[in-house]
Amino acid sequence: MNTLIDIVVFTMLVTTALAVVRTHSLFATVMLSGVFSLLSALLFVTLDAVDVAFTEAAVGAGISTVLMLGTLALTARSEKPSSHSPLIPLLVVLVTGAVLVYGTLDMPAFGDALAPAMTHVAPDYIARSPAEIDVPNIVTAILASYRGFDTLGETAVVFTAGMSVLLLISGRRITRAEAEKGATGNAKGTDDAIGDGSDET
Repeated sequence: MNTLIDIVVFTMLVTTALAVVRTHSLFATVMLSGVFSLLSALLFVTLDAVDVAFTEAAVGAGISTVLMLGTLALTARSEKPSSHSPLIPLLVVLVTGAVLVYGTLDMPAFGDALAPAMTHVAPDYIARSPAEIDVPNIVTAILASYRGFDTLGETAVVFTAGMSVLLLISGRRITRAEAEKGATGNAKGTDDAIGDGSDET
């Protein structure tokens, strides 16, 4: 079942990437890029990489989308037609993809208990974490201590995203009655100021 979910999410990722390449609307490109980031975060969750999923959702779908929308407000809504041939970029993409696929051929199978990470690195972390870090959760010890500098940026991004969400949720909403009352008060203050000015003249 998990493999089926991974295949479905990966297929949606490929479809979204093709849509990003084919569309000429910059606004649609930005939105599809956000969708791509959310699908990537979902794929990371299915692969039990929740910390990376948080970072991808916060940076890719959140901050990057906001920055691109802000940039889009200063530019045109559609891309200009290119005067160069698309064959060279296509060739570069195909060669890069072929090199990446070739680099994965020697990788161990997913979840292989005999993988180098499982036979060398993981036992060392399991043996050293209780004595050196004194944290019951080994994953937390690795992320917060052994990989502290590596995950510092991710932690800062997730913390900023969480604080932003809390600020948005805790914001006090102004009701329609309060808005109308404030508008009436501003209009009355303006009338009073005009009246005072006319009296002085």
